[in-house]
Amino acid sequence: MDIDPKDLIDTASAAHERQPATPDRLNATVAVTVAILATFMGICKVKDDNIVQAMQQAQADKLDHWAYYQARTIRQELAQATATQLELAQISAPAAAASAYQREATRYKTQAAEQAQKRHEVQSQAEQDQKNYDALNYRDDQFDLSDALLAIAIAMLAVTALTQLWPLYVASLVPTFFGVLMGLAGLCAWPIHPDTLIQLLS
Repeated sequence: MDIDPKDLIDTASAAHERQPATPDRLNATVAVTVAILATFMGICKVKDDNIVQAMQQAQADKLDHWAYYQARTIRQELAQATATQLELAQISAPAAAASAYQREATRYKTQAAEQAQKRHEVQSQAEQDQKNYDALNYRDDQFDLSDALLAIAIAMLAVTALTQLWPLYVASLVPTFFGVLMGLAGLCAWPIHPDTLIQLLS
């Protein structure tokens, strides 16, 4: 019985049509997922960089205010010490000069009170700077955790493209989900902050 070449061609074509296009669909799915994650990571990176700049500014402001606090403290102590010396000198001063000593002592006491008030204001500013820094650092931690999780997800997707395993792609969706969640938490200022994990990574 002779074999017709045309029959062989038809049989091969039919077999090829029956083969599932799983690798092509998987590769396309992986490529789209990676593209979406890369875009999302880029957006998060821009926001994170702005937050880091704000953190640096808050840190600089805090250091400046604490420096002003120290300066106000020194001025207050000097004024108080001068007022005390004038009051002690007034005791042994002639009666004609006593009023002058008293007047100067009062003036230095007033200066000391003013410096104490200004010191308190600067202290409040420095403490507010620390609160601002902590709030910004809270969101920076969210972006850092998002970057780590999405990097793991992309690595798993790369292995998925090589191995052509759908279960591995499904597994990569776990870090993808949590990475996107933490990124959205940073962008939207959601109170999602796994302290234990972040302390472990810090």
